[in-house]
Amino acid sequence: MRGAQISKLVSTENSQAVLDEVKTIVFMVFPKFDLGPVNRVFRDVVKLFRGEYPGYQKCNTVYHDLKHATDTMLAMIKLIHGAILRGETLCPKNVTLGLITSLLHDIGYIQTLDDESGTGAKYTLVHTRRSIKFIDKYFAEKNFSREDFKNCRDILYCTNLNTRINEIRFKSGEIELLGKMLGTADLLGQMADRTYLERLLFLFYEFREGNVADYTSELDLLKKTLGFYDMVKKRLAGELGSVNKYMIYHFKKRWNINRDLYKEAIEKNRNYLKYVLANHEREYRDYFRRGNYVKKLYEKGL
Repeated sequence: MRGAQISKLVSTENSQAVLDEVKTIVFMVFPKFDLGPVNRVFRDVVKLFRGEYPGYQKCNTVYHDLKHATDTMLAMIKLIHGAILRGETLCPKNVTLGLITSLLHDIGYIQTLDDESGTGAKYTLVHTRRSIKFIDKYFAEKNFSREDFKNCRDILYCTNLNTRINEIRFKSGEIELLGKMLGTADLLGQMADRTYLERLLFLFYEFREGNVADYTSELDLLKKTLGFYDMVKKRLAGELGSVNKYMIYHFKKRWNINRDLYKEAIEKNRNYLKYVLANHEREYRDYFRRGNYVKKLYEKGL
């Protein structure tokens, strides 16, 4: 399938379309899979991001939004599918936990109703801890077991770029594999997005509010993103165990495409960023036109 792109295969702007694709893929692996828990968490996550969940405000971080959560879930199930095709053993119960954790992994950015200062971006440096705290409370309310919580906690830890995964005491090899998959899906989902470069401009302001001192301006973040690509490549092959290798097997089975479209999309974004920085550094915003993100920046006076 020439010209195939992730966003053309599935409407990633539509959360329900993403869930439908997740269902299609999971049934390819487990024809009798119980989707009840995933469906229920998905509905609650949508409510959380939209400000319809009791006790919580609407998500106000443009980069870490509902689309990022569903993009991560979509990449997660594709990795799971590819891994099982290559002979890895993953039981339906643990796949359920992996998918649920993918949806909840950045829920720590969402503010409670009584949190009236700033935006959820102020929690950037502690969002993993806040996400785990939310899952602990949520699982207790929804009658998940303590073992389920501990497994989801350990899977979620793998999304933190500072986590040394070999120091986590996973309950099983399956949970460890799912942790590495989620850490990978989190990176692939955002970096392969067709609006990744545009969304990075908003990420700078999230970092600024969250006291991430590594970046002095939008342009500085864009320049350092080239180094981030190199760091991610090393993390994928190192801490995350090269589980991204399973992606191509998913595309071959699901779409008859013998290519890793995530890898291609990430390279395309990287090459375009290099082009803009080399040739249009002063007017870089003019070259990021997708999704009306730059227009939103001007509307916010940024």
